[in-house]
Amino acid sequence: MNQFVFTSRERMTFFIMMGVGALSLAWAFFVGDDFHARFWSNYLHNAVFFTGIAAMGLFFIGVTITAWGGWSTLFKRIWEAYSMFLIVGVGLMLVVALGLWIGYHKLYHWNDAASVADDVILQGKASFLNKGWYTFGTLGIIAAWYFFATKIRSISKAEDANGDRSFSHHHRLRVWAAATLPLIGFTMVPVVWQWVMSIDAHWYSTMFAWYAGSSWFVSMICLTILIIIYLKSRGYYSQINEEHLHDLGKFLFAFSIFWTYLWFSQYMLIWYANVGEETVYFRHRLDNYKVLFYANLAINFVLPFLILMRNDTKRKYGTLVFTSCVVFFGHWLDYFLMIKPGVLHTTHELAGHGGHGEAHGAHEAAGHAAGHAAEHGHEAAAHVAEAAHHASEFVSGYTLPGFLEIGAMIGFLGLFLYVTFSSLTKASLVPENDPYIAESVHHHA
Repeated sequence: MNQFVFTSRERMTFFIMMGVGALSLAWAFFVGDDFHARFWSNYLHNAVFFTGIAAMGLFFIGVTITAWGGWSTLFKRIWEAYSMFLIVGVGLMLVVALGLWIGYHKLYHWNDAASVADDVILQGKASFLNKGWYTFGTLGIIAAWYFFATKIRSISKAEDANGDRSFSHHHRLRVWAAATLPLIGFTMVPVVWQWVMSIDAHWYSTMFAWYAGSSWFVSMICLTILIIIYLKSRGYYSQINEEHLHDLGKFLFAFSIFWTYLWFSQYMLIWYANVGEETVYFRHRLDNYKVLFYANLAINFVLPFLILMRNDTKRKYGTLVFTSCVVFFGHWLDYFLMIKPGVLHTTHELAGHGGHGEAHGAHEAAGHAAGHAAEHGHEAAAHVAEAAHHASEFVSGYTLPGFLEIGAMIGFLGLFLYVTFSSLTKASLVPENDPYIAESVHHHA
């Protein structure tokens, strides 16, 4: 079975998932919070998360081809299918950009003219943090990713139709694959800064883009493991064996550790330097989002480390499915923790009222302290710590994910899988004329 058939049952399942997501987003829109912030933050969270997974699928195609890696050739069409979601990602992120121009949302503090006029830090970042850069940077960069994705996929499909297991098509693939690596590696940085880091507009970290990118990558590996095991259960990919899954398990294990290395390096350097405008980010999350803060490390590092450290667990389907599901959800939580606290703080400050009582006052005080951190250094950091100490009130959809957040994630996952499975039908599952197919079939770790 080399031609994937997208069954009506699968289509219906994904449509139901998308329906759950649409209902959850609609419900969040009518919750009645300031500026519909819960709706917009849920939308941004999932749009960024799944667009990033698609980009990492393209990136890993580039890595394996450039490295002359043949082990993954059997299932490289899955990553090609992921990359086709990038065109959907363009549309998703342009909705956020349109909201900046029309004033539909207040996700980003730097888009409020009155705030910028009174804030020297936001004024200093205005040449980069503006709606023009956000819109055209997003459009140009994701469009470039999608162009490279379609080019690589078209050559790969042409190899199926015309290839003779020579390297004529593969030489062209290598050129495009090699160019894909710096394209995504460098352009990922400004879009992650724009989409996510600029939510906390006073804060910055030079390591943030690599940290966020590693979270995308681990999520992509988790989803790959789950889809391969599902397709094998349907009778596809009979040539994929435990050695291929063992290698994917090693990537999941290794990059979970790499993600933790980046998390620790970023946290440790900011803690050690103790500069006010840097420490406010972690101080706020450690004081007011303790469950998420520690769960992030437990789910995304401790659990995969302990489970996948043994060699045999990376060959067991049940263990891989369990670990992949939990870690995938864990990195979705990671993006939740990146986005939600900053959105709540901005919403409270721009709303100009104490909708959440003492918590709001503490958030506002923390924001003012961070805004003057460049001038007052450690005094500002102390102010932030004191203000954040009182901000402990539970806020639905922000302190922890609620049913609406989980529902939105299910909807976006259904959309991602629908695009992926639709793309799988448009080419053979196994690229039989790829010159490395024999190496992949006989792969042994």
